[in-house]
Amino acid sequence: MDLRIFTEPQQGATYDTLLTVAKATEDLGFDAFFRSDHYLRMGSADGLPGPTDAWITLAGLARETKRIRLGTLMTAGTFRLPGVLAIQVAQVDQMSGGRVELGLGAGWFEDEHKAYGIPFPKEKFARLEEQLEIVTGLWSTEVGKTFSHDGKHYQLTDSPALPKPAQAKVPVLIGGHGATRTPRLAAQFADEFNIPFASVEDSERQFGRVRAAAEQAGRKGGDLVYSNALVACVGKDDGEVARRAAAIGREVDELKANGLAGSPAEVVDKIGRYEAIGASRIYLQFLDLADLDHLELISSQVQSQLS
Repeated sequence: MDLRIFTEPQQGATYDTLLTVAKATEDLGFDAFFRSDHYLRMGSADGLPGPTDAWITLAGLARETKRIRLGTLMTAGTFRLPGVLAIQVAQVDQMSGGRVELGLGAGWFEDEHKAYGIPFPKEKFARLEEQLEIVTGLWSTEVGKTFSHDGKHYQLTDSPALPKPAQAKVPVLIGGHGATRTPRLAAQFADEFNIPFASVEDSERQFGRVRAAAEQAGRKGGDLVYSNALVACVGKDDGEVARRAAAIGREVDELKANGLAGSPAEVVDKIGRYEAIGASRIYLQFLDLADLDHLELISSQVQSQLS
């Protein structure tokens, strides 16, 4: 079971804070550092000092880290033109020596689009499908040949399809709860399917849909990595769990029901339930970015039992 650290910088974080967390992620033996792609805070957080851009952040981290994988859960398809996104991700992959992964979603948070003047189209899913076709098509085009796309939403003519990522194949993550279109897209384009903030039962149901869609598309269901994203709130004792829950504005009982919360033993047991239904990777949503002791505890008393 791989454990990855997943941050939500729109809630309030500087680049320096993210760099500190990424370096701790690497030093403590976690597999990867991922971040959300949002420009506006959610809930009661103040969001100060303001948003950081996902791919600019990852470019910086690419030069400051050596081992961990770097990526997004999920890049918003509404934020960037697919040709530009393909260039950005390929460049960051080169800067990292081939450690980047692209999580790409349709985009959903209308308020942040209004706040920063970003168009919020009604038809987002069809756009996402074209974006995936374009990004993966540009990367897979042989050097010296060109790529063209004549779609409803995007048109590319004789693109040189450069630059290329350092990796022969940048892993693509697709995720969500949709029962039909999401599994179909994952089957067609994804190396990994991720379901965010879902119960064991709902995860098992959705993983089954994706496996079935993969087989219908001519792939083996086991060709994809299956993963979960879950909030983490771990403590040595009840008092520490309660303190960490309060720091992120959540209730312990709710976190235990919907996330990975409690003692290390409780969390290891719950991770085992996700592993039993096919998950091989967990993205730990780490919300209190100042609490590096939390990461150390998870590394020493949770991750150590899963290795």
